[in-house]
Amino acid sequence: MKRGRVPLTVSVPSELAAKFEQFAKAEAKNKSQLFREMVSLYEQRRKEEEFLALQRYGAGQARKKRVLTEADVEALVFQNR
Repeated sequence: MKRGRVPLTVSVPSELAAKFEQFAKAEAKNKSQLFREMVSLYEQRRKEEEFLALQRYGAGQARKKRVLTEADVEALVFQNR
């Protein structure tokens, strides 16, 4: 049977370890809880950055095609219907 939790060992500078301990204490969480939350927030940030990159790409492509307003988008969508 697969284990639900896996122990993880990470090496960090002592200053960072001390900050991590302080953060856990300030949040009234154990280190495992804090680590899970940090990974979740990191994952969310990566997804947001990916979305923004796609949004910038789409905006650049739209500018190249001179699609600048919602009316331009509608005209493009309905032109072949």
